[in-house]
Formats: sequence, structure tokens, C-alpha cells
Amino acid sequence: MDQPSGRSFMQVLCEKYSPENFPYRRGPGMGVHVPATPQGSPMKDRLNLPSVLVLNSCGITCAGDENEIAAFCAHVSELDLSDNKLEDWHEVSKIVSNVPHLEFLNLSSNPLSLSVLERRCAGSFAGVRKLVLNNSKASWETVHTILQELPDLEELFLCLNDYETVSCSPVCCQSLKLLHITDNNLQDWTEIRKLGIMFPSLDTLILANNNLTTIEESEDSLARLFPNLRSINLHKSGLHCWEDIDKLNSFPKLEEVKLLGIPLLQSYTTEERRKLLIASRLPSIVKLNGSIVADGEREDSERFFIRYYMEFPEEEVPFRYHELVTKYGKLEPLAVVDLRPQSSAKVEVHFKDKVEEMSIRLDQTVADLKKQLKTVVQLSTSNMLLFYLDHETPFGPEEMKYNSRALHSYGIRDGDKLYVEPRMK
Repeated sequence: MDQPSGRSFMQVLCEKYSPENFPYRRGPGMGVHVPATPQGSPMKDRLNLPSVLVLNSCGITCAGDENEIAAFCAHVSELDLSDNKLEDWHEVSKIVSNVPHLEFLNLSSNPLSLSVLERRCAGSFAGVRKLVLNNSKASWETVHTILQELPDLEELFLCLNDYETVSCSPVCCQSLKLLHITDNNLQDWTEIRKLGIMFPSLDTLILANNNLTTIEESEDSLARLFPNLRSINLHKSGLHCWEDIDKLNSFPKLEEVKLLGIPLLQSYTTEERRKLLIASRLPSIVKLNGSIVADGEREDSERFFIRYYMEFPEEEVPFRYHELVTKYGKLEPLAVVDLRPQSSAKVEVHFKDKVEEMSIRLDQTVADLKKQLKTVVQLSTSNMLLFYLDHETPFGPEEMKYNSRALHSYGIRDGDKLYVEPRMK
């Protein structure tokens, strides 16, 4: 059979990991290995290969010499072949079948949708535990074939594959714990529920950037569909009602939720979003949007929830409000405390025997105030001494001698006094 045209896996491997490009290195995780090669091999004793091979974006189209692959890659456990030109599953199988300890395989952005994966080829993937098929446009038929031949598969990545529907596999995959299926177009819950049927042991489901609009399922059915789900990511989905968030509580083991960028939360402030989610809709969650929910934050959120809804009409108050009132009682509204600095003050200006009440701006300087007082005391600013008396302190007047100093730095308040005296010549 003719060898496919293009660069082979072995050709790229020899180029990248030659002693000139990849000198021998020691260190944790390097896994450097100098294999014993077949007699007469032109590459004998020339390559220093790590156990993790990264050969992405190298233009690989085919496997190359299988004996050489077997000789050099017997120790390899992780292989990144993303963004190459592999379009034939048979060529991928030639590579993988000669890497016996392979556990991680990345085939993202290879045009593999152009060929059919036969079960005999898929059998060479049997030891793989983590498989990445992002942007490969792999069909569900291909995925089903892989699932049947990978009994230990734990993590599967199917992002950017333009899926609008999910096709159920005839066989459940009991081993899969993590499914990363972001950036597709799965809008209907009837498609998502098929994932629960196919992967009953699923621990983590990442559905970000799918325009899922609603969760149309009863609470009992959700618990049966995803009995082991611990974490779900619904970032930038199309969820727009609180009832959908409530249904997440039906997953019996759910601990972590990610819910940023959904239409439902757009009208709320950042504080309101987090506290309302913690208190009302997700009372058992221990991590929200990547941050731990501490016990203190949960109590603060629950109290916030009571105060948030206390003025709402009875028909608009959620049931959770009454549960929390039973727990904490009816709370008083928080006092509104304005912590902004005072912008002006009413003071008494004393000059000789005259007393005049004035309102002064506190964002101006001492020099500005003196200009304002010129017409009141009939003194030039250069001939004016200005003193400030805080009416609540036992100390005497303080001379305001620095013209560039801002008035608010003196702590001037309503009722304080200013004294003006002419400068002695």
C-alpha cells in the first residue's frame, strides 16, 4: 500500500527530539528515556524522548515506520497531536497501537471527520484514559465506537464540534467521570439528558457556551439521570428563569456550580447575583463560580435574601423566603449609612465683634476660602490670619497656615467656627 503523502509522525519526532533540538535533561516529570533501537537503525542512540510528547501543529499526515514508533515510544504516556493534518483514523491507529502505555491523547483540530473509525482501529486506543477531540468534528458514530473500545476512559473532550443534537450510544460508558462539551449548539434539554443516560457515573459536566434555554425535567428524573454529578458548568447558557436554577438542587451529589453570563442574572448587581444564588437557589453548594462558599458567607447571603424580598408583594415572594424567615425570624432593614465624605459645612465666621454664618465647600483649599472671606471681613488674603475651632474638642483654635491644604482634611463639620484676625505688621 502506498505511504500517504505529507510529514510522518516519526519524521517529526526525529526532528523535534534530536539532540540538537532537545538536549538530554533531568528533572521531575521529564521522563527522559533513551530507548534501545533495532539493529541497524539510523536513529539508534540519537533521541532523548520524554514521556510526554508534544507534536502539535507539525503538519503530520501519517504514522511512518511502525517499528520505529514501537522502539522509541514504548515509555510514552501522553501524546499531543493537535492541529495536524491527520484525516485517516487508520494512520492514528498505527501510531497509538505502538505506544502501549498511552493514557492521554489529544487529536484536536485534525480533519478526522473525513474518515470512518472502524472498531478494529478503535481497539488500539484501549488504554487511553483521557481523550481530546475538540474541533475534530467527530461524528457521534465515531464517539460511540470509541466508547465501546475504551473501557477505562475517564475524561472526554468534545468541544467546538458543531453538535446540535446528541446521539445515544447503544452501550453505557460507566467509566467516564468528566465530559467537556463546550462551544457547541445544544439548546434543548432533551439532548443534554441523553448524556446522563450514556454516562451514568459522570462527576463533572462542562456545558459552557451552549445556548441551553431551560431544564425541562422533573426533580425525580434529574436525580436518576445524573446520580453522581458533583460539578456542572453552565457559563453563558441561555437559562432565564429561577425555576431552572432550583432544579439543579435535584442532583443529589452536586457541590459546585458555574453560572456566569446567563440572561437570568443580567439585571442584578454582582453582589445580588452571588448572594441570591447561594441563599435561595443553591443552599447546598460549596463552590460557586470557582469560589468557596464559607459558612459565614452562606448566613450573610440568607439574611440578605430575607431583606431583599421583605418588601415584595406576597405573590412574588419565593417559598425559600418563608423557610429562611422560619430560620432567622423577620429581620429589620439595615440602616443606611452614608460613608461619603461631607462636601460642605455650615460654619460661624468670627471677625472682631461680627459673627456671620456661612456655607463653605470642603473640596476647596485654605487659599480659596480666604478669597471667599475677603468681602466678609474686608481684608486682603495676604493680610488675613485664619483659625479653625472644632466645637467638640477641648483644644483651642488651630491656625490654618497652609494655603494649599484642602479644607476637608481639617475635619470641618456643621457648627464649627472660623476666626479671622488681621496680620500684625
